[in-house]
Parts: sequence; C-alpha cells; structure tokens
Amino acid sequence: MAGRRVNVNVGVLGHIDSGKTALARALSTTASTAAFDKQPQSRERGITLDLGFSCFSVPLPARLRPGPGPGPEAGVGVGAGAGAEPEPEPEPGQLQFTLVDCPGHASLIRTIIGGAQIIDLMLLVIDVTKGMQTQSAECLVIGQIACQKLIVVLNKIDLLAEEKRQAAIDKMTKKMQKTLENTKFRGSPIIPVAAKPGGPEAPETETPQGISELIELLKSQASIPTRDPSGPFLMAVDHCFSIKGQGTVMTGTILSGSVNLGDSVEIPALKVVKKVKSMQMFHTPVTSAMQGDRLGICVTQFDPKLLERGLVCTPESLHTIHAAIVSVKKIPYFRGALQTKAKFHITVGHETVMGRVMFFSPAPDQFDCEPLEETFDFGKEYLYQEQYLSKDSTTVEEDKKSDQPVEKWPKQQWALLEFEKPVTCPKLCLVIGSKLDTDIHANTCRLAFHGMMLQGLEDKNYAETFLPKLKVYKLKHKEGHVERVIDDYGVIGRSLFKKETNIQIFVGLKVRLSSGEIGVIESGFGQSGKFKIRIPDGLNSDTKKLLTTTTTKKRAKSGKGDVTKEDEGCSKADPTQHISISLYFKRYVFDAQKRMVQSP
Repeated sequence: MAGRRVNVNVGVLGHIDSGKTALARALSTTASTAAFDKQPQSRERGITLDLGFSCFSVPLPARLRPGPGPGPEAGVGVGAGAGAEPEPEPEPGQLQFTLVDCPGHASLIRTIIGGAQIIDLMLLVIDVTKGMQTQSAECLVIGQIACQKLIVVLNKIDLLAEEKRQAAIDKMTKKMQKTLENTKFRGSPIIPVAAKPGGPEAPETETPQGISELIELLKSQASIPTRDPSGPFLMAVDHCFSIKGQGTVMTGTILSGSVNLGDSVEIPALKVVKKVKSMQMFHTPVTSAMQGDRLGICVTQFDPKLLERGLVCTPESLHTIHAAIVSVKKIPYFRGALQTKAKFHITVGHETVMGRVMFFSPAPDQFDCEPLEETFDFGKEYLYQEQYLSKDSTTVEEDKKSDQPVEKWPKQQWALLEFEKPVTCPKLCLVIGSKLDTDIHANTCRLAFHGMMLQGLEDKNYAETFLPKLKVYKLKHKEGHVERVIDDYGVIGRSLFKKETNIQIFVGLKVRLSSGEIGVIESGFGQSGKFKIRIPDGLNSDTKKLLTTTTTKKRAKSGKGDVTKEDEGCSKADPTQHISISLYFKRYVFDAQKRMVQSP
C-alpha cells in the first residue's frame, strides 16, 4: 500500500435540481474533462445531461493503512522474527474519491443505471426543502441494487430560515431515517450541507457549508474496495474525444482486469482493435491501471462520435447476444404485475434496449431449494409462469389471519429476455428491467425488476438451436366426463377434447376418474372427440352400478327397441350422475414436436 493511491468511486445521485453538481464542485479539487456540466447543452439547460467525473484526495486514513500486527497483510515482513529490525512506518498513501455526478432528470435514468454500476459508495442528495421526490426514490432503488453503502446529504439548508433551520433539519432527518428503515441502508448517516449558498447565481465567494464535515464522514465511511487485476480487461467508457495530432481519448472506469501501455484493446461496438498509446489518471500519466481506476486511454485516431458510451475490452473477451437467461427479483416499489410477453426497457451492462420477457420458476417440488447465485442448471425442469410470482402486502396480511396452509412461493425465479436488437456485454453482468415510457410526472417507480445474467445466447437462430434445451413446461389440465360403460375394464369419455383435436397424441396418457379409478387413453371413438379409456384394475362395483342404466332399458321405456351399432355392448350413464375425467399433462414451451408428457 506504500505510496499507493486507493480510488473509491462515489456516486452522486438525486432528483433534478437537488444540487448534485454543485456538491461535486464543492467537494472537488481536481476535475476531469467531463466534470461540472462542461457539455454546452448542460450549461444551456442548467441540468446535468451525462455522467460527470471529478475527484479529490485525502491522506489515507490510519484505519485503512497496513499496520503492525500478525501476518504480512499487517505490514510485518515475511521473514520477521525475534530480534528482527522493525519495518519503517509506511507512507500514508492517498485515498482518492472519484465523484460520479449522475443526471437527475427522469428521462435520463438510463445514464443513472449505467453510472450506478461503477460506484462503491453512494451520496443520495435530497433538497431539504422538498424531501424525497420520484427520482430520489428511483435513485435509492438503484443504490440498493448496485452498491453497499449510502450517505444521505440534505442539501440547500441555506434556504431554511435561520431561526427554524435546525428544527427543519431534524424533522427531515427523521423522515429520511423512516424512509431508509425498510432498505438495506437502515441507519445510514444523514448530514446537512449547503453546497452553493445563495443558489446558482450567487457569487463564487460564498463559502459552502458542511463540506469539511462531509469529507470527514466520507473518510470514516470509505473502505478499500476489493480490486482484482486478473482476468480480461473491461472498461465502461462514458466520454470520447479527439486530441489533434495524438489520437482519440476514451475516458471511463475499469470494471475488471487491468491494462498496460502498449496493450491491444477492442472496441466491440466498432469491431476494431486499437493499441494503447498513452494513459492518464486525472491528468497524471500512468503506465498501468486496474479494476476500479478512473482512466483516460489514448488510441490511434477514430471518429469519437461513433462511441458516445460503450465498452472497451481485451480482444474477443465480450460477446454479442440476442437473448439471455437471467435470475430475476421484482423491485417492490414497482406497481402492478410483471407479465410474461410484456416488453420492458432492459439495461444490460451499459446498454439499454427493448426486450420481451418470459418468466419461469422451479418445478413446484423445488420451490424451497436455495438459489443458485451465478449458474443455471439446464438439466432441471422449470415451470412456465404467466407472470412473476410475488406477494403484495395484502396477501401477506391475509395469510397471517387465515387458518389455511400458506401458499408456497419459489425462492428463485428466472426470465428469458429476447432483445429487439443485439447487445454487447460481459458475462454475469447486472440486468435491470424498467418501464421508461411511463409518464415521468406520475408519482411511480419505473424500475420493475433486476437480476444477474446467467447465460447469453449468441446464435441469431437461438430459437431453433438453443431454446429446445431449455425445459420450461406449462402444466395443462383438462376435464371431461364418462359417457358410457363398455365393459368391466373400459369406458367411453367425452368433452375432454374438441372435435378437431388429434386424440392420437394423447394416447397412452393416464386419466383419473372422480370415482377413484386410474385409466389410460386407448384411442379415439367416433368422429366427435369421444375416446376410449382402458381401466387396468377394472371398474369399482359402485362405479359400475352408478353408470349401469342400460341403453336397452331406456329404449324400452321410450318404445325404441333397436340398439345402434355405436351403442352396442355399451351402457349409457345417467346425465345427472356424471363421473368426471381429469387429465393432467405437461407441454414443453420450446418443444418443436409439441409432445404431451404425463404429469403427476
């Protein structure tokens, strides 16, 4: 760690006009090329349109430095022992906070989702005069999915009347504590600040309030992120520009692996491989960088307009996919059901495309099985769901009051996502499904579900080549009734199939009579959808007695003595004494032959 600069990415999220950019400006001493709304459109409209980046550094806090104690990690040399000279106190190093200023405007949530995936700690900025707003809530949801630590910043305290300021801050602090109670951020610190006293038009001489306290809080909350330089290099690019005579610069955050000067990197969106000519971290030239670092890479010239945002990676380490299997969890704040066949905006890695979903769960006898975090078992069978299975609060309360057994719910569910256009992404990346076409003025969460990609389908013809391996089935149930008795071991059934149904594909399937017998469909009977059932163990005497009102007796009563060929040797059931026939079977969704399979 000696002399090492440890980088922690801090996301600055919140509702539009909550003062995120002003806060980033107040905190920062060094700004990147993309910081503080440098885009002309941002300055014209007075809002952040894209991710902005800036940073500041502090001496590495003592609690994060290697210290004396057992083991090499604590700063003791491997060969140290009795009589060995104590090692000199290491240099403190630097703790660098890279601030990722995310846009708060509702229509730019794609950018927020992209930014959230590279942050280690989140600052949720709340306008103290307004409290939680729609986009504040969405940012909180994204934070729960994408990061582990949160600090709530109550901004614009200068707008509160001085004599009522502390009371108003205390009241909003309590409100925010209550909001966080049901999230993983329960008990997170809340701090009041005024990032830009007097508002945007105020002179720069106005001193921000509470910033030094916020920096101390950041230092106390920061932890050294786990960084791994191994594996393929992958960087999320958020800005791209040319430098005359040098080449094209891509700035971004390294998501995995490491990169060195002279390495070849691939830009998958452009299908080109470029050589790394030079690299910088916040204006400082470097020869290598690793996971978690904020970096600018200069490569040979290409048109920067072709890569507004995207990914750069080790050549051939990313894949372009047309569909995916993902684990799924519904976002509780999303109102309404998640329906199979519905379309959602799907954010995969750093791309957002439209996609159609199909939800499925384990087979019912597997509902209690523990979730598989990062793998998907193609050897198992899965149950098709018309919608994601979830309980609302009403159902939960009803279950508590009811004496009936509580309905079981699966511990894990999945979805097949089929994209309208192919996407390029790493394996095991975060997936978020949203309804971004919802009215942005509606007070509702647009984020619907999130999950982890478990299997990407690269073949364009995946429906024919891959999906048949996915054993998702629908449980089917048909009801009919017994029309006639043939003999002690056979009956004729009706009303189970339509006239045009090919009964042959159901031959051999077991059925259950409401009187208890198990039978097997033997063949069709006539042209009207009737069928023969063989009862291997024979009809019960009570069943036969119930069904035996002979045709000849009936015909004798009606004065018709003749028996038709179709009725010969059969007894017709009394319509008021129907015995029903139940057929349960599976149909596999992706089976091209549409075969019927018996289910228990």
